[in-house]
Amino acid sequence: MQKIIEKIKNKQRLNHNEGLKLYELDLFTLGELANNIRREKFNNKAFFNINRHINPTNFCKDVCSFCAFSANRKNPNSYTMNQDEVVKIAQNAVDMGANEVHIVSAHNDKAGYDWYFEIFSAVRGQFANLHIKALTAAEIHFLATFSGKNYDEVIDDMIKSGVDSMPGGGAEIFDEKIRAKICKGKVKSDEWLEIHKLWHKRGKYSNATMLFGHIEERTHRIDHILRLRELQDQTGGFNAFIPLVYQRKNNYLKVKNFLSSQEILKTYCISRILLDNIPHIKAYWVTSTINLALIALEYGADDLDGTIGRESINSAAGAKSMNGMELEEFVSLIKDAKFQPIQRDSLYNELKRY
Repeated sequence: MQKIIEKIKNKQRLNHNEGLKLYELDLFTLGELANNIRREKFNNKAFFNINRHINPTNFCKDVCSFCAFSANRKNPNSYTMNQDEVVKIAQNAVDMGANEVHIVSAHNDKAGYDWYFEIFSAVRGQFANLHIKALTAAEIHFLATFSGKNYDEVIDDMIKSGVDSMPGGGAEIFDEKIRAKICKGKVKSDEWLEIHKLWHKRGKYSNATMLFGHIEERTHRIDHILRLRELQDQTGGFNAFIPLVYQRKNNYLKVKNFLSSQEILKTYCISRILLDNIPHIKAYWVTSTINLALIALEYGADDLDGTIGRESINSAAGAKSMNGMELEEFVSLIKDAKFQPIQRDSLYNELKRY
């Protein structure tokens, strides 16, 4: 183990087996290693943005066993917004100081292909300077399959309609045996990676996620992280990696043993250590709770996402995030944790230091 620690201190890359062995370290030793990397990159900065999540539809043709948002299953109350409804929400977000809207939806084969892009065009037409982060790789795969178009054509339509960057959703866990149990029929891991590669080739940026704490094992997490590292070596297009903690309520996955806070923090640490080429590690407070996310700032994470405004997908599964976070409270919590709040834009340009 000492050899692995020395490799980390000497900024040498770890392989899969070495990354897996990091889980055997005690939390404080692992935390110190990750925190040293985090501090070298960002000192005591804690990044966030003022953003608004918009989920224009919850009707989904797919059946993911971990999902509590889809109206096709446990939630009988389906909805599909029109352009005016989405623009109204975006207007409210702008009035509250938001510089980003994060637009993701279920895979709605009833709404039609053009419905998605007409929404983006409507938002862009009304708000020239608002950053539109939209369409996960899973949504792009769905739209390509549904319409008969290829990935390049869908991506071109995204850009034409005003989409600026891609969120990292739909990655779940890359191991295909696990995917067959939790999201069969959804975008495959190599397809997810290919879509982001195509997006990056256009000079665009995206995020990457990993859903953990369900039926995967530690080895699957390491495999997932290293696949992202490999793609980042090729493209350099990922802004941030976001380990998403599985939410346990209102779904069919039937997970009995949930992760401890220590295991979650270790995963943040290992992500920071292994992903030497992805700038930011995001402790997404929606899935980890704000308290654990603030602690994660001492364990490799440097970003907390944002105020969000309203969040529907994870809150449907039990996360305490329905109404987002007030800016003043967010800033105060970061200061109380002895970090400097840095308001950023979607591409991590610093807008304001508190």
